Amino acid sequence: MPTFSVSRSAFIPAPAAEIYAHVIGFREWLNWSPWEGLDPSMQRSYSGPVQGVGASYTWKGNGKAGAGTMEIVEAVEASKIQLRLEFTKPMKAVNPTSFTFVPEGSGTRVTWTMQGENKGLGRVFALFMNMDKLVGGDFEKGLAQLADVVAANR
Repeated sequence: MPTFSVSRSAFIPAPAAEIYAHVIGFREWLNWSPWEGLDPSMQRSYSGPVQGVGASYTWKGNGKAGAGTMEIVEAVEASKIQLRLEFTKPMKAVNPTSFTFVPEGSGTRVTWTMQGENKGLGRVFALFMNMDKLVGGDFEKGLAQLADVVAANR
C-alpha cells in the first residue's frame, strides 16, 4: 500500500514545556492552527478532558476546511504528542499525526508529522497531488504562528 509522510520542523526560542502547553489542548489551536481561518462559520465541538490523552476535537466546515475529528492518543510531557486524525470530508482518511519537542540550544526544535496511506480515492488523488506540497506549507505556517503565540505569551 503506497504511503506518505509530511513533516516540518521549526526552531522556537522557548522551553519545550511552554510550547507543549499550546499544543496539548485543542482549544489552544484556535490561536495558531493554519486551518482556523478557512471557514469563519466552522462548527467546532470538544469532548473528553480539556487537554491530554482522550481530549477530542471535531470540526465541520466548508469545502476548504472539510470535516473530521482529532484525538490525543499519547502524550509525553513536554516531549511528544500523538494524535489520531480522521478526516470525514472531503475524503475519508485516518492520518496518524505527531508533534515532538526536542531541546536545542536556547530553545526547542518542534517537528510536526502526518502519515497516511493512499487508498481508494486518496490513491487517485495522490496521482495528481503531492501531499508534501499540499500540506507542508500549512505545517510551516502553523509552526510559525505557534512560535508567534508562544512569544506573545512569554
